[in-house]
Amino acid sequence: MTQLETYITENEGRFLEDLKSWLRIPSISTLPEHAVDIRRAAVYAVDQLKHIGFERAELIQTAGHPLVYGEWLKAPGKPTLLIYGHYDVQPVDPVELWNSPPFEPTVRGDNLYCRGACDDKGQTMLVLKALEALMMVNGTLPVNVKVLIEGEEEAGGESIEHYVNTYPERLQCDAAFICDTGIPAKDIPALIYGLRGIIYTEVEVRGAKRDLHSGEYGGVAPNPLHSLAIIIAGLKDAEGHIHVPGLYDKVRKPTAEELKFWHEDPLHINESLLEEMGVSQFTGESEYPPMERMWARPTLEVHGIIGGFVGEGAKTVIPAVGRAKISLRLPPDVKSEEAFTLFERRVKELAPAGVEVIVHKVHGGEGVMVLPDSPPIQAAAAALKETFGKEPIYIREGGSIPIAALFYEVLKAPVVLMGFGLPDDNLHSPNEKYSLTQFYRGIRTVASFLQKLA
Repeated sequence: MTQLETYITENEGRFLEDLKSWLRIPSISTLPEHAVDIRRAAVYAVDQLKHIGFERAELIQTAGHPLVYGEWLKAPGKPTLLIYGHYDVQPVDPVELWNSPPFEPTVRGDNLYCRGACDDKGQTMLVLKALEALMMVNGTLPVNVKVLIEGEEEAGGESIEHYVNTYPERLQCDAAFICDTGIPAKDIPALIYGLRGIIYTEVEVRGAKRDLHSGEYGGVAPNPLHSLAIIIAGLKDAEGHIHVPGLYDKVRKPTAEELKFWHEDPLHINESLLEEMGVSQFTGESEYPPMERMWARPTLEVHGIIGGFVGEGAKTVIPAVGRAKISLRLPPDVKSEEAFTLFERRVKELAPAGVEVIVHKVHGGEGVMVLPDSPPIQAAAAALKETFGKEPIYIREGGSIPIAALFYEVLKAPVVLMGFGLPDDNLHSPNEKYSLTQFYRGIRTVASFLQKLA
């Protein structure tokens, strides 16, 4: 057993306790009442960097939530790696569906349950613990390291986008590393080479100047909720085709290798997806294989509809205002600003007469495709093979990490997307969890990755 392996093994319990302490801080970035918690979570990350021995570890104030920055640049002649993570988390509603308090880390079996356990405190912490292990065992790191951790990933990421665009020289690196992705199954290592972009919108429909009695005004008054239903039905049909003219024009055709993998599904990913969702069949564009629909096609989803009376019992009201939260996931060549313009135009075309429609853009970000054969990604592949005992597969993911595209475009650096989440980790849902096996395996893999990168 190497000294590094001995150190990690002997400190696994403490590593877990450090993660639990971070998880107990309810750093929900979208809720203003948690602003103090956000700062506490940021300070906790700074303290972790100081404990590792970073020569510089600090908060960077922004117009929004603070960034955490750290650097250790004492490996002359070696590459510089920029590490990204985020300390903010999603809201926990509906709380009643959690089997344990959402901000009290609870271990059941091999899993740690808590909001942020996987997305992204658990994955960020495993990277920090890999750095700690290397530093404590060797007294140094194998490469130069810059760390940038944000507190707005779940809220649009405006502050980090501004920082990267304004101060790219401070973040110059040979590669960027993001540990905020997953693998198809616990024993199938994977590297991500493609992510989709996103636009998140709120469609607001206004009718009368106040709520109206449906007996007195029904039949002549505009109903914003009915108008929303008409708009939504016009945006996407029952077969999953999105009816936004121009949206599909720039979708890149998959490679023959991708199509072969998606159609043949040698790892039985489709079967696992059905089981995880608890459904008997897929929906959507049946002319495309499920993985292509999830990873390489635009999608449109409705996340919530607000308006009218939703309490117990009856209230015969025609609401004055209705709102729908709608997002689109976008393949890398479909830019978010262009997509929003097309979406906004289509929504207003679909709106029935008698209502006013406003389309608010909540946030957006770009997709990204990276080259799997770059040296940093090959170093990550070698580390995964060492830890898992088999070659990793290369896949896309349907989610969005806009900072990946930003690093790629602004810093001109290859981006390594290597995470250890599992499909059943309940991201953004009640009972979010993280496999402890994956947490500890991730620490070992990241430590190996940094050594091979050198």
